[in-house]
Amino acid sequence: MAVWRNHEGYPDPTAGEALDNIARETCEHTWRPRVFICSPYAGDVRANTEKARHYLRFAVDKGMIPFAPHLLYPQVLDDGDPDERALGLFFGLVWLGRCHELWVFGSVCSPGMAEEISCASRRGLPIRYFTEDLSEVTA
Repeated sequence: MAVWRNHEGYPDPTAGEALDNIARETCEHTWRPRVFICSPYAGDVRANTEKARHYLRFAVDKGMIPFAPHLLYPQVLDDGDPDERALGLFFGLVWLGRCHELWVFGSVCSPGMAEEISCASRRGLPIRYFTEDLSEVTA
């Protein structure tokens, strides 16, 4: 479960649980956990974008609500501009705080992915690892 935080950044599990319960009760659809999709983007952008779309579909099929910031923010921010890239990574980390799990795909770990994994670890989020062919990797 995601770690809810108050306006000062301190963990607030009671309020978080209450808000999650309200979300479950008020949704017309069955409640689903939010998962953050972590996979490479830079390099072969076209191939990596297609893979990320495939990972999103996999998460949907597993009953999750997936979020992949590397598919969203390059549409409005220039990934080649270091300041805009940093802004996009920051935006993604903010959304990571609203997710219940981090799912990491593939055998390559980019610097952006490493930051997402580190942030999820610091926040106590469950982290699951998958191969490119969607097989879960267990330690």
